[in-house]
Amino acid sequence: MKIDDIKISEAIIENYFKKLKDSLELDVALVGAGPSNLVCGTILGEIGIKAAIFEAKLSPGGGMWGGGMMFNEIVVQKTALDLLQKMGVGYKKYSEGYFTADSVEATSTFISKCVKSGTKIFNLIKVEDVMFREDKKGKRISGLVLNWSPVVNIGLHVDPLTVRSKYVVDGTGHDAEICTVISKKTDSSLKVIGEMSMWADRGEELTIKNASEIYPGLYVTGMAANASKGAPRMGPVFGGMILSGEKVANEIIKKLKK
Repeated sequence: MKIDDIKISEAIIENYFKKLKDSLELDVALVGAGPSNLVCGTILGEIGIKAAIFEAKLSPGGGMWGGGMMFNEIVVQKTALDLLQKMGVGYKKYSEGYFTADSVEATSTFISKCVKSGTKIFNLIKVEDVMFREDKKGKRISGLVLNWSPVVNIGLHVDPLTVRSKYVVDGTGHDAEICTVISKKTDSSLKVIGEMSMWADRGEELTIKNASEIYPGLYVTGMAANASKGAPRMGPVFGGMILSGEKVANEIIKKLKK
């Protein structure tokens, strides 16, 4: 069969826009495709909740690809091993309470598992803003304002598009970008404190504790949860990170079932 260049273009355009159009109305819109949101998206997708992840960079996976200082190994503590097994990632015991995993295997497996669950991942899309709407309880987040990352990066004046969602999850890591947008555009008490210095033990504990709904319609996961509350960063240990994604997914499931 002779390959037609235009047919290739047609296939890409038609299927991409079908996928994008289908994601304009969502149950959950997740911002950032780091490990916490990949876990969250997988759990949501596996039970049929309509979710999509919007990632500003070319490659999903966040900071987990690089392990520690580009040594592509990560550490996971014992409390997260069950979840690591459910996600299909191999690991080895290093010493009592410490387990290691290949960061490339872990990241690529998380991405694959998330997409196969039914949750869409859109890369190279930057979330510029959020949509606020009023209901009987007051103002809440009801969607995202999107643009292409290259458009934002080079400062072109191109108007964005929007998606509507029942819940938004900020998994943008150290910058807590969605929380920052909201803190600037509303008179709420939400103030982004920023992350504190490295302290893995406290950081891991607080990542899970801080993963919650911090503004009506907005949840935080992973490092964004700590950055929004002024908790420590924790470096290349990822147990708390993925457990925070699991926690948020389960909380949203309960809300949606109501």
